[in-house]
Amino acid sequence: MSTVQGRLRIAVQKSGRLADRSLDLIRDAGLKWVKGHNDLLYRVENYPIDLLRVRDDDIPTFVADGVCDLGIVGENVLEEGRNGGPNASVVMPLGFGRCTLKIATPPTLAYDGPASLDGLRIATSYPKILRRFLDERGVKADIVVMRGAVEVAPRLKLAAAICDLVSTGATLEANGLGAKDTVLESQAVLIQSPVAPEPALQQLLDSVIERMAGVVSSQGAKYVMLNAPRSALDEITAILPGAGSPTVMPLMGRDDAVAVHAVCQEAVFWETLEKLKAAGASAILVLPIEKMM
Repeated sequence: MSTVQGRLRIAVQKSGRLADRSLDLIRDAGLKWVKGHNDLLYRVENYPIDLLRVRDDDIPTFVADGVCDLGIVGENVLEEGRNGGPNASVVMPLGFGRCTLKIATPPTLAYDGPASLDGLRIATSYPKILRRFLDERGVKADIVVMRGAVEVAPRLKLAAAICDLVSTGATLEANGLGAKDTVLESQAVLIQSPVAPEPALQQLLDSVIERMAGVVSSQGAKYVMLNAPRSALDEITAILPGAGSPTVMPLMGRDDAVAVHAVCQEAVFWETLEKLKAAGASAILVLPIEKMM
């Protein structure tokens, strides 16, 4: 049972690249949070929910131990923090905070796959993930653990290569390093505690998860409305990106045309509209979706 009587707790990053986006997601899910007396705890005004703002690498532990019922954390942090005890489960990917954990090497190292690292030293802030990656490939290498500025390790002769997070690659390039193999693809995920909340809060917990899923589903989605000749309906439906089965309705006074409404989960580009028009569609409208459930 949750450690806080009568209230749910959600752990979010106090500062860093996921902090603002996590609070935005919670707000978009209809939870009106306000700052508390200190920066550690935010309270939700309209529901019995607290937001616990902590270091990102503490979030998996807090959720796994039942201190918090839910948490928002990067997959890289979650995977690095896994141990032999109870672990938090991933509820859903959230679509933001994307990055890649990669092997990177200087041009002086002839790299031809992970086997090239055999017998070398590799600097990283993610020793567990890197060790698993190396062990799966039978590579025997020494891991040098660093908590920051990993990219300088080759220049300081601390390691021959590094394993670090890459977003744009600019930091690697500035330090004369080139990205090689991918160790882990990461994004923000919603995680849930193995410790059940008190029964009176279970429905609220389920509702929060469902709302967040609705917010995530609506990100980038568009609502498309158009008129189409009946004879071109199959062709036009095939052009709509990620639409599934659209809603088709008759047009008043016309037997040869229908109205088509569709939720498109993929991007709708100008090229898409041009293809629809060329197939016979008219009166095409593309609208943003704020919420979806």
